[in-house]
Amino acid sequence: MPLLEGDYDMHMIGSLQTNKVRHLIDKVKMIHSLDRISLAKEINKRAARIDRVMDVLIQVNISGEETKSGFAADEVLGFLKEIEDYENIRIKGLMTMAPHAENPEDIRYVFRDLKKLFEDLKKEDIKNVDMQYLSMGMTNDYHIALEEGSNMIRVGTAIFGERDYSK
Repeated sequence: MPLLEGDYDMHMIGSLQTNKVRHLIDKVKMIHSLDRISLAKEINKRAARIDRVMDVLIQVNISGEETKSGFAADEVLGFLKEIEDYENIRIKGLMTMAPHAENPEDIRYVFRDLKKLFEDLKKEDIKNVDMQYLSMGMTNDYHIALEEGSNMIRVGTAIFGERDYSK
């Protein structure tokens, strides 16, 4: 971040440990992976200390994959109601990561189900919730996600190439 010049908005994408919130709360515009109550508490506390409201996306594990984190679809409404008095968090939408599939059509249901949840939650009257963003779709499946209503995609592999995990 110190090497970047110019005016830009930085977003935190990926898993976030609660003990790392303090290092980025004043540096990012949005956190894309709110996946548990302990993280919500920490974000709210740290944002309050700097008199800021942090925009976040709720991570939803629509597929139920054990290797993925996030709330189950039937837990999201209760979670939103539980944190509606957190004055330093603003829920801006939902995000998910579909399971890897050779045929992206096999995971269309993930995107369709998250879109339905997104639309259902938009109808709820919950303080600090402003459902604007539906973040779903990555390099290998973004075209299906867009067809199903995504308005935010993550295509890092297409831009930067495959990760090298050997380093």
